[in-house]
Amino acid sequence: MSIFSQEYHSVTARLRVDINSSKPHESVLDEMTFLNYRLASVEVHNAVTLPQADILWNEEAAVKDIRYDGRLLTLDGEWFQGELQKIIVTMLALRLDEEGYHPFHASGVRYRGKTIMFMGGEANHGKTMSQIEGCRRGGLVVSTETLVIDGRGWVITGSKNVFLRMRAKGTERSDLPNQDQGVAKFFDKTPEFKNYDEASNVDLVILPAIDGNYDTSVVQLGQFESEYQAYHSMMNYFGLHQVLASGLAMPIVDTDALRRKRAAFGAQFAAGRPFYLIRAKNPQLVLDEVEKLL
Repeated sequence: MSIFSQEYHSVTARLRVDINSSKPHESVLDEMTFLNYRLASVEVHNAVTLPQADILWNEEAAVKDIRYDGRLLTLDGEWFQGELQKIIVTMLALRLDEEGYHPFHASGVRYRGKTIMFMGGEANHGKTMSQIEGCRRGGLVVSTETLVIDGRGWVITGSKNVFLRMRAKGTERSDLPNQDQGVAKFFDKTPEFKNYDEASNVDLVILPAIDGNYDTSVVQLGQFESEYQAYHSMMNYFGLHQVLASGLAMPIVDTDALRRKRAAFGAQFAAGRPFYLIRAKNPQLVLDEVEKLL
């Protein structure tokens, strides 16, 4: 048996993964499609700087298992690529949180000199289509799935893959509609996507609710609702609602101290900027209302 080590970096967060195995390894992951879609600006480093592993994978253990002791997450047995990527997303999001950076489940556009966050929140009904419509009107991509926000409420980085074209084993989702069908329903063609990579304040937060059964409505959220939706968006990364594999759930890696810190940040973030729920039949109507708010 020997140890193969690799590190995953995002902003200032670092995560070390060790594989304990007799098999040779060149990388922990064969591909990173899901990881790059779910988290922003993840870099892989073979030069290890951390003194000990954050994730230890005993690849040849007889029984598949996952457990967490408060510092080290241990995997036993065979784990598929998608399962590994979801685990790394959770642990790297935890390290980002510890560093004072908060991943939000949200898309974003730079539009008319403002950074607009389309927050998934509790419902997650239209953040991608709203972002695409913003780009169709000349906006730049700030993020497609994740915004990493610092303590000021500024976007530091964002994921840039608009579509998840491949789902590795362990990330299958038959309940999610085909993304290309969604684009075809609302757009004549997919617009050209140009990125906006500079740090910027979040000027406006929109919770889109695209539903063809309702008339357009715009509601400004108060402090509690804004905090509530922001907290949902941040909690999306910690896997507490996920079954990773048959009979195996993501362990609780979060802590009371981090939860309190996250909630306090959510209160600050919500108090510093306007939140609106926009319900509309299509993303074009959502952006029409956004333009009125700018």
